[in-house]
Amino acid sequence: MAGVAKLFDGHILNKEKEEIDLNDEKYKGKVFGFYFSAHWCPPCRLFTPKLIDFYKKYAEEKKLEIIFLSSDNDQESFDEYYKEMPWLTLDFNEQDKKDEIENKFEISGIPKLILIDGDTGDVICTDAREQIQNRDKQGENFPWKEKPKDKDEDENKDKDKEDEDKKCTLA
Repeated sequence: MAGVAKLFDGHILNKEKEEIDLNDEKYKGKVFGFYFSAHWCPPCRLFTPKLIDFYKKYAEEKKLEIIFLSSDNDQESFDEYYKEMPWLTLDFNEQDKKDEIENKFEISGIPKLILIDGDTGDVICTDAREQIQNRDKQGENFPWKEKPKDKDEDENKDKDKEDEDKKCTLA
């Protein structure tokens, strides 16, 4: 078990609520988007349709797979929200696993979309939401590999702060 599969211990479900094996050949070489979101969060509800459009247009070409990690308060809210989504999900009953992954990637607010190399488990991009929503809507530079921070790099500081204000804080 390697990369992304190691993080989830087999608790990933497809749309038919069947457990899937992330070690399957069809997931080799994929970029995984971990989508932290919830039905009760207005910025999440605004971003989800944009992410769905991006996924439907580019998932195959870009070798992208998304896993929804829900911060919903109950199964009913989760079910209502997830039915809109065309991708995989962490089983809603695995909230301890979701919390563990949130802590590992230091997720403090939603919506949050991070990109992970499926084979290695390494983080590729921590601001994929910003890329899809504002900077690279067609995914021309996908998977938006992050460069080491330059100490003089402030060009997007105000935009990043503005987006920080458009999220729901997790307790």
